[in-house]
Amino acid sequence: MTNIILCGGSGTRLWPISRKLMPKQFVKLFDDQSLFQLTVTRNSEICQKQFIVSNQDQYFLAVDQLEELSVEDASYLLEPVGRNTAPAIALACLELDPEEIVLVTPSDHLIKDEEAYKQAVNKAKEYAQDNYLVTFGIQPNYPETGYGYIEANAENVKSFKEKPDLTTAQKYIDEGNYYWNSGMFCFKAGLFLEELEKYAPEIYHTSKVAYDNKQIIVQNQSRITLEDMNAIPEDSIDYAVMEQSDRVKVVPSDIGWSDLGSFDALYDELPKDKEGNTINKDHININSKNNLIFTYGKKIATIDIEDLMIVDTVDALLISKKGSSQEVKKVVEKIKSIDDELADVHRLVFRPWGTYEVLLTHDNYKIKRIVVKPGKRLSLQKHFHRNEHWIVVSGTATVTVGNETKLIRPNESTYIKMGEIHRLENQGKIPVVLIEAQVGEYTGEDDIVRIEDDFKRGLNE
Repeated sequence: MTNIILCGGSGTRLWPISRKLMPKQFVKLFDDQSLFQLTVTRNSEICQKQFIVSNQDQYFLAVDQLEELSVEDASYLLEPVGRNTAPAIALACLELDPEEIVLVTPSDHLIKDEEAYKQAVNKAKEYAQDNYLVTFGIQPNYPETGYGYIEANAENVKSFKEKPDLTTAQKYIDEGNYYWNSGMFCFKAGLFLEELEKYAPEIYHTSKVAYDNKQIIVQNQSRITLEDMNAIPEDSIDYAVMEQSDRVKVVPSDIGWSDLGSFDALYDELPKDKEGNTINKDHININSKNNLIFTYGKKIATIDIEDLMIVDTVDALLISKKGSSQEVKKVVEKIKSIDDELADVHRLVFRPWGTYEVLLTHDNYKIKRIVVKPGKRLSLQKHFHRNEHWIVVSGTATVTVGNETKLIRPNESTYIKMGEIHRLENQGKIPVVLIEAQVGEYTGEDDIVRIEDDFKRGLNE
């Protein structure tokens, strides 16, 4: 059985922790483990292979976190833009043997009862072997308006329901034969493609064209072109297939599941002190109760407050009443209208070659801390609007400027003039850490012309 892990989405409801280039599935929220890592670990016990479908801007986060788990043989399919779950699953299934059973899981869900989860997956696998498309229905314990629902008669699906209002959700709970739609599925790869071709033929055929034209980056890693991806109609697996097929079963599941789709949901899952505040070593509490406190190393003192969510990062602070966290996405919409970068990236930005952290930004200069992993190098590139000064702090950097390549050691520096072709590389065994000072009339990340790149990226990747 292959675990298809869906890594799309930007996690805007958990901003400012989660952002476009560091979505919630990769943030280490639980004992220094991310939801993505927990997903891989959980499913590695029941699946033999991992097939990861990811946005091309985020896949290296998955690579890095799988390395931490010593998982080295996963396959990757990179999407330049998301087209929802039906195309993502179709592209993955086209890569597999038609008889291969797949377990499709989001990468950002929390499951606490792993024994019950294994039992549910084993039951789903039995149905899948009998040529059914299987969905997992979560036993609801309160009337949630943020989830879709599955109406069922035992294992037989009667209908799928959209996210209801509170009155309708309570009606579903009272009737007792409704489940939350988990977004997890199990079926044979070939059967899903057959049903997709039957009920959503345009998605199937454009996905097949996109798959046939895919670009092979390295072994077990391929990328769909932007033109082909944009040609695929955008739709979810529920709309495209599950709501129309007559070969659908549901496995009722009581597995301690949460999609962590809001800060209220995150508060419910984090450990708390005796006053009901989430445990945080940087929280100084004076008579405050039942608060979510999240900070990256900054001391937060609270006095006489209750039922608040306080989320502090290096460049943004969110304060909200508990129960209002679904409104966070409206904050993100406003930020995008005035400052796209704050919605997309943290000060610390992950790249395939390492990381950079913006330490200071001004109108005509920017200071960064750059870390290059051993054996990695940045693209061969040039800039039209800025000069750069590099000062090595640790490690030995191999620097190419024009036709000259030289080694820059700790406490040494080099200068790259505007318009000069250059590259930074780490040929050593330890990370290279350097400080970069950019000076010029424009220091945006899109002032990059890539001439050659190991990762086959475009601008801003």
